[in-house]
Amino acid sequence: MHMIRTRSEFAHAARTSGVAAFLLAMLMFGCALLPVAAQDVNIELNGNSAGRTFDGLGAVSAGASSRLLMDYPEPQRSQILDYLFKPGYGAALQHLKVEIGADVNSTDGSEPSFMRTETDHNSTRGYEWWLMAEAYKRNPQIILEVLPWGAPGWVGKDTLYTPKMAKYVADFIATAEKDYHLPIRYSGAWNEKVYDLSYVKELHKQLALHHLSTQIVCCDEYPGEGKGQWAIADEILKDPEIASDIAVIGVHYPLVNGKITTTDAARKTGKPLWSSEDQPNSGGGPFVSREWRTGGRILAHLYNQNYLEGALTATEIWSPITSYYDNLAAPNSGLMYANTPWSGHYDVQGTIWATAHTTQFAQPGWQYLDSASGNLPGKGSYVSLRSANHKDWSVVLETMHATHPQTASFTIDSGLADSNIYVWVTNDTHVLERMDVLHPANGKFTYTFEPQSLYSLTTTTGQGKGTAEPPPAKGFPLPYQDDFEQTELGHTPRYLSDQDGAFEVQPCDGRSGRCLEQVISTKPIPWGPLPDPFTMAGDSEWTDYSIAADVRFLSTAPAVLIGRIDSANVFQDGKAHWPSGYVFSLSPNGAWQLASAHFKQASDVLASGSTQIDASKWHHLELRFHAKQIEARLDGVSLTTIDDAAHTHGMFAVGSEWNHTQFDNLVVSGN
Repeated sequence: MHMIRTRSEFAHAARTSGVAAFLLAMLMFGCALLPVAAQDVNIELNGNSAGRTFDGLGAVSAGASSRLLMDYPEPQRSQILDYLFKPGYGAALQHLKVEIGADVNSTDGSEPSFMRTETDHNSTRGYEWWLMAEAYKRNPQIILEVLPWGAPGWVGKDTLYTPKMAKYVADFIATAEKDYHLPIRYSGAWNEKVYDLSYVKELHKQLALHHLSTQIVCCDEYPGEGKGQWAIADEILKDPEIASDIAVIGVHYPLVNGKITTTDAARKTGKPLWSSEDQPNSGGGPFVSREWRTGGRILAHLYNQNYLEGALTATEIWSPITSYYDNLAAPNSGLMYANTPWSGHYDVQGTIWATAHTTQFAQPGWQYLDSASGNLPGKGSYVSLRSANHKDWSVVLETMHATHPQTASFTIDSGLADSNIYVWVTNDTHVLERMDVLHPANGKFTYTFEPQSLYSLTTTTGQGKGTAEPPPAKGFPLPYQDDFEQTELGHTPRYLSDQDGAFEVQPCDGRSGRCLEQVISTKPIPWGPLPDPFTMAGDSEWTDYSIAADVRFLSTAPAVLIGRIDSANVFQDGKAHWPSGYVFSLSPNGAWQLASAHFKQASDVLASGSTQIDASKWHHLELRFHAKQIEARLDGVSLTTIDDAAHTHGMFAVGSEWNHTQFDNLVVSGN
């Protein structure tokens, strides 16, 4: 225990030692040369205090943010999953919300739909089923949720607010329970789109018709949308049916300009209020590093602030892990970082431990103690929670913006345990480390908290810190080649990341074996930009290399090779057909084109032409880069060689339009 003596105690010591004049003078001038503790605070831990029910902390796997995790080798993949979901090991996430995929770009790629037509049904596509199963295996108490970003085109026209979509969502939930034994506790309506009351009612109806206990979180809106992200609260207060259908009000990024936006109407509904997507970004700013000194500190403050200022009882971070390529939209969103599966490397970032300071010390169903929650006089905040049995309790206290130590005096009463109190800390020198064991005297104790630190004080045990270490990082393997023979039919080859549509391994047309095929021919209902389908991989630092593939036309759509992709953030320009890079396309009629694609401006056609080809046969395309020289080749013959310096480095991709095209023997080699 760290104790700070009062000024009267210093004065008494000075008199008894004969140096009173010197010490009193020091006290009168405030000990200008020594830092002093900020004003003390008294915290009464009252087991009968009012307070909302804590619903947990979690993360949102969506927007293809987890794409590369499934490609990690063992044991690293299991180690990552342990850091995310295993109780007493890392973040110990208490919620996992996943996207219901729709083969449409939802931020960093497209996640597969499990029903591409009304009669199609395949629960093996994608990785969200697998991720939920792995999380549930580690923690059967985890709260699972689902939310659509887009929808397959058959559910409606331009909107997914249709009865068919409600059935689609209910079917996804029923399939999760039937095929994976996963209990889906909550579903949303449409990510960050203005709500439709009739659809909310229809979704509630379909959940009941499918005999599901899943409840509705509404409406996952972003600040500034429609009537405002909390507008659904007004509807709840005036429409009893909507009030009955909606279990939780959820909003995205409620911290705006430094303040939580919760409205009085939202509080009056009596519904649980959640930050159903959030970020450690100080409220609306760009994403930051997840290291302790940046993202970790911000998140530690945000978790407390969301409850203290916004009455928000759950916070879900997008995303659990950055398992997507760096040159896509919104890089570094995850609590962890793992996007080089070929190396097995991952990074357990400070945001993992900021989260653990709550999740390892309080469980969903615990109650906040409002009388023992608040702000520290010398900057910082604290929230207190008690267990359902009114005995165990924890205090999560952060001093991120403090400059001096602060002392708090605690009083424990109304049935709360006054047994051993364990003090855990994370700061610049300690990471989730148990520092002290306190022994209250007559239900009282005092502790001094250092600045820029995160503390958990608890009567519980079982906390811990994972010890697994990753191998070093290394670049994408070059040369790279894939004939797709080792990939299961209907699945995506390792390392390739679909950005729209779906590139899956299918039986080859016109030759034996397996090939990569773009299989989506009906445009989905989008959430954001809708570029033409492409799938990408590689290294952002590559400069001189060649990409080659055999191609087979199965429709009127062209076959496309793309290289030196320096940005694939299609949200930079919602009208862009391709990522920023060099695009070589060949159509079944023999027309070809080499272009330099840019965001926010038309592509520059560098060369084009036409040649005679047999569209019913396989052809070999190649795109070569050497310094400023770019060459496009067809069946071993050069079509054009030009000089251009618009794109000097970047990744590779193969693409198509919204129709079927096959690729085989994909090879990337250095020049």
